[in-house]
Amino acid sequence: MIISPSSIGIPVHQCMCRSGFEGNPYLTGRCQDIDKCKDQTVCGTNKDCQNFNGSYECYSRPTTSTRLTSFIHLSGVGSGFYCLLLLLIGAWQLHIIIKRRKDIKLKDKYFKRNGGLLLQQQLTSSDGNVDRSKLFNSKELDKATDHFNVDRILGQGGQGTVYKGMLTDGKIIAVKKSEVIDEGKIEEFINEVAILSQINHRNVVKLLGCCLETEIPLLVYEFVPNGTLFQYLHYQTEEFPLTWEKRIQIATEVAGALWYLHSAASLPIYHRDIKSANILLDEKYRAKVADFGTSKSISIDQTHVTTKVHGTFGYLDPEYFQSSQFTDKSDVYSFGVVLVELLTGEKAISSIRSEDNRSLATYFIVSMVENNLFDILDPEVIKVRKKEEIVTVANLAKRCLNLNGKRRPTMKEVAMVLEGIQASQKDSNVQQNYEMVEYVRTELIEPWKVVSTSTSSPDCF
Repeated sequence: MIISPSSIGIPVHQCMCRSGFEGNPYLTGRCQDIDKCKDQTVCGTNKDCQNFNGSYECYSRPTTSTRLTSFIHLSGVGSGFYCLLLLLIGAWQLHIIIKRRKDIKLKDKYFKRNGGLLLQQQLTSSDGNVDRSKLFNSKELDKATDHFNVDRILGQGGQGTVYKGMLTDGKIIAVKKSEVIDEGKIEEFINEVAILSQINHRNVVKLLGCCLETEIPLLVYEFVPNGTLFQYLHYQTEEFPLTWEKRIQIATEVAGALWYLHSAASLPIYHRDIKSANILLDEKYRAKVADFGTSKSISIDQTHVTTKVHGTFGYLDPEYFQSSQFTDKSDVYSFGVVLVELLTGEKAISSIRSEDNRSLATYFIVSMVENNLFDILDPEVIKVRKKEEIVTVANLAKRCLNLNGKRRPTMKEVAMVLEGIQASQKDSNVQQNYEMVEYVRTELIEPWKVVSTSTSSPDCF
């Protein structure tokens, strides 16, 4: 006898698949989705059917007009985007073009204001010396100095900042970025550039050219690698001592350069700021006079130039300081201070010395008068065997430092005295070399020959 659950009061539950599904609900996974869209009549004739899991949905079928409308809408959005993109690109290009035109106009303005046309005229009428200088553009100098990077600074002074640069051909240059130049003095500046570009002396730093496209004109010089005489003299090391012979060589070269500027150049040029910091040393430690920022060129019949006082205290001619009249003898005074620096190794102005002797020129003159010259000399100078050379240079320096400019020697006289000392040193070296050769021949080679002959093996018969 079979007893059913319902006969004894137990409720019976019947399982069935959910709406949209069909199959045996008592078997796992046997309820399957009914694809209503297979029945093509379920959505009618003008609608499309899309089946979902357990359901479906009918969509209105797009007509040709609705499709065209959708296409036009999408095309409009795309076209609008591309038009906006083209507009932005066009605006950017227009901005670049306008900026370039402004830059060109600004460079042209600076070029004309800085006397570019005058300089071109000066150079083209300079008797075949046109190729000696060049008008650089601002872009190549900006690239050469890495946008005037502070790490490229070689030195700074009252006349401006000097940067190390490298041109595209690999040539190393020095670019001087001057302080602001008074527009009223542009013609004077250009005249000086034209003159300096024609100077061709081995002991004067060569001016390669300039750039007039910037607000402040840039000067381009040859690069001189071994720093200044000031650095070499006052911070010398035991590995590279500044010998007496080297001091005389440097003094002779600077004197020769100043003599050339004063008399042998096409127009006389007064440097106006001779000091050890403006004397550069090349790879062979040859001297080169630099920094013509305050230099003045004069006509041949002029004896002086009246200007606002420029220069460096300690090297400044007292007569010029009082009268504002600069002469060739003012350069002589400054050179005299450099000579004393070479003799003593002391700085032109020093707080270490007593107040009365802060000035090296005063300290030196007092020592000469009191016959204490050899007490103030640099240790390297004291080593010199020919003391008369030291005395000659000291007396020459004393003459250069005479407070009366007319009693000072000319740079020609100074150069000739120093050249004489240098020549005697060379003759002395030649004589020493001759004596050394004779010593080797008579004391070493000849006795060796005698010994060699006396100890040779006897002939055998």
